[in-house]
Amino acid sequence: MRTIFATVALLAAAAGALSGCSVSAGADDGKETVVVGYQSKTINTVTAGTLLRGLGYFEKRLGGRYRVEWQDYDTGAPITAKMVAGKIDIGSMGDYPLLINASRTQGVSAARTRLVSATGYNLRGGLNSVVVAPSSKARTLADLKGGKVSASSGSAGHGTLVQALERAGLDPATDVEVVNQQPPVGASALQSGNVQGYAQFVAWPGLLVFKNQARLVYDGSALDVPTFHGVVVREAYAKERPDVLQAFLRAQIDATKYLHEHPVEAAEAVAKATGLPAEVVYLYNGRDGIATFDVTLKSRLLAALDHDQKYLKSIGTDFKGVDVAKFADDSYVRKAYGASYDADVAGTVNAARITGTDAACGTPAGDPAKAGELWLAGEDTLRPAATPTCLLRQIATATSGGGSVRAAYVPDAATGTHWFADRAVWVRDPAADEDERFKPFTTRDGAEAFVKEHPRAAVVGYDEALKAAVGGASR
Repeated sequence: MRTIFATVALLAAAAGALSGCSVSAGADDGKETVVVGYQSKTINTVTAGTLLRGLGYFEKRLGGRYRVEWQDYDTGAPITAKMVAGKIDIGSMGDYPLLINASRTQGVSAARTRLVSATGYNLRGGLNSVVVAPSSKARTLADLKGGKVSASSGSAGHGTLVQALERAGLDPATDVEVVNQQPPVGASALQSGNVQGYAQFVAWPGLLVFKNQARLVYDGSALDVPTFHGVVVREAYAKERPDVLQAFLRAQIDATKYLHEHPVEAAEAVAKATGLPAEVVYLYNGRDGIATFDVTLKSRLLAALDHDQKYLKSIGTDFKGVDVAKFADDSYVRKAYGASYDADVAGTVNAARITGTDAACGTPAGDPAKAGELWLAGEDTLRPAATPTCLLRQIATATSGGGSVRAAYVPDAATGTHWFADRAVWVRDPAADEDERFKPFTTRDGAEAFVKEHPRAAVVGYDEALKAAVGGASR
């Protein structure tokens, strides 16, 4: 769709009409200003945006030498437009917007940008999803054929939709009508019935499901294609103010470490700043959450970025190919990171892991493919669960004693995507070990695929699973 690039061009022209430059003298204190563009509600970027801003680490790293102006947007397009116009120095956005950013800037030396770090990623693609209304009859993506799907054109959510439709044997250009809408507008359109599906990036799908306003019909992890968000900087600015970029990247590393060590506090802080429920933020950013936070530019992420180009070309006919190897430059983050960079860039283990002993089953909770967590009202720490079945037992015990569940998280038995236990589709497999008898899935489609391969297994309701899990513990 030409609208992606036309919108960026119009925004850039408007930004260019403004007087001054991003590194202008502050009216009050005479300090130069560094402008950071971020997306507060795109919580996969919090270590370069919302959380970083709240912690004040960037300002501390600058040591009072500059003023920082934070500019908040819903998507990456306006950030790119203002970077083209020289009005934003550093920005964070998702993989598809990163490609658009590179495409728009690489031919103009004054506007050229470089990808300098990552924020959060999911190696299977779980940060983007498609949801439908709770009452929808759609069980698979193919069921949306002939309908309207809301997506932000050129976003990571849109890219996932295009790839997923193609995998499902549908033509993204003709079999569904993609309605270009900002995330909040699309969410309202889904509620009103003006669209039948909603394809978006973190944290919108999880938010709507948590609020009982949507049901997951496609888990982006089913694509098994990495997705990530990253940080871009105007190359000219990086050369003019290398001290500022180093301060930013070191502050981002600090914020990443804080998130790993204080995941609950980080989720609560982001929730307070954005208005998002802390339970939704934690789903993505908590221990073994959907997002893994790591600033290093991994080869698998860059390969996925290159892979995404053909899909972006099908979305926007004005997209010009990007030399990802030239666009990505890890020399800046490598310097900020230190000697362990080479070792850590090769690793993909989430540094925020679920650990501890399961209270219901008495076994360690350490396998990310099975471990979950229980967040009870009035508690500021989450209880680890070794398996989804053990988690069900913990929930039953807590609620029977008068406790209230804020959220309970389980990994999809096939994709590993963490999801809300009471929103998951549960399967009972009598052939499995007693502590692993109940298996959660993010979608009905995923659950039925498992049942098809396991004839004795059957889909069961959440309440039924709760009761049966407790009964199994007593046998």
